[in-house]
Amino acid sequence: MADRITAACDGASKGNPGPAGWAWVMADGSGEPERWEAGPLGTATNNVAELTALERLLTVADPAVPLEIRMDSQYAMKAVTTWLPGWKRNGWKNSAGKPVANQELVVRIDALLTGRTVDFRYVPAHQVDGDRLNDFADRAASQAAVTQQPAGSAEGSPAPPPAPASSRKPAKGGARSGPRATKGAAEPAGGGSVRTLKAKYPGRCRCGRPYAAGEPITKNQDGWGHPDCR
Repeated sequence: MADRITAACDGASKGNPGPAGWAWVMADGSGEPERWEAGPLGTATNNVAELTALERLLTVADPAVPLEIRMDSQYAMKAVTTWLPGWKRNGWKNSAGKPVANQELVVRIDALLTGRTVDFRYVPAHQVDGDRLNDFADRAASQAAVTQQPAGSAEGSPAPPPAPASSRKPAKGGARSGPRATKGAAEPAGGGSVRTLKAKYPGRCRCGRPYAAGEPITKNQDGWGHPDCR
């Protein structure tokens, strides 16, 4: 039996909501991707995809073995490590007194976490020389969202294709929540030219692929993202 399982999970939604997929991957003894699985979700939000990926990973991982999970979703990680105790105390209401979003998924994850040792580790997405496991899970989830077909090592599937080089940027410090673009920047009114600027913080485009701080972005109907996805 392994002393520790090192894994990553990720979700993707092409439109948020849009065609979505999930994926998880476990490492071999040298830290390289070895066992993995990905699957489609039909139309779903990115948050649902992220939580589903975590649930599927916890379902297949041996609960008797300590587990390290690497994720690039601060929402999914905080939902089950920071906000969950308060939600339970408040009768599954958030700080605004409204029902907790995606409650059924969070409840199932809470049950899967009970009685086992799990260490969550946040890793920024799509960084040059970034985390190999998270990158693999990101690409597998994105592929599942696009193809809406299951894949994985048990099925003999090839590794998911590499992400576009343009989406990989040097790390510039840890990711932050909050506004993702320079303050005051906005899409011009009317039919004028679209304004492109450099992202102040890392984020995720409507296509499901992340963008890094300093990468060109523009505003679309769902928020900020890659200019070519507008």
